[in-house]
Amino acid sequence: MTQERLLNIGKIANTHGIKGELKIWPQTDFPDIRFKKGNKLQMISPNDGSSLTVEIESSREQKNMFVVKFKGFDNINDVEKYKGWELKVGDDERVPLEEDEYYVRDIVGCEVVTEEGETLGTVSDILSPGANDIWVVKMPKGKELLLPVIDDVVLEVDIAARKIKVHLMEGLL
Repeated sequence: MTQERLLNIGKIANTHGIKGELKIWPQTDFPDIRFKKGNKLQMISPNDGSSLTVEIESSREQKNMFVVKFKGFDNINDVEKYKGWELKVGDDERVPLEEDEYYVRDIVGCEVVTEEGETLGTVSDILSPGANDIWVVKMPKGKELLLPVIDDVVLEVDIAARKIKVHLMEGLL
């Protein structure tokens, strides 16, 4: 598995107790699915990129974190060295999304065009300030356009073609 095709799902924050459990800071919208018993994850070192495949033996939520025990790691000495490591899954293990929901990695880099066919630029970032997301579009001359992700603005998203068709409401440009 190459690292650029992995999805980030969490980070090991600390150890928990002496029986080999780890506190995981979840970085996924699907922690109950990702940290389920029997799931296999990739642990990636932040220092050298080395990886290790682990299987979840048990997990439970605790104060916005997950306490996870991996098979074969039975005491604190086995897991101490993994603090700060990232947990990832393969791109092929994506959780299916509802209609009109997208993964950030699928939207960033898409070309944005108006309904008349005029190219506006490419999505460079996604902001989540409140009621709806905002797609940041980097325009050719360096200017940024902030597009609210609402039905009146986003008309069509074609992930395969990497193209988004939008309606520019008055005041957006």
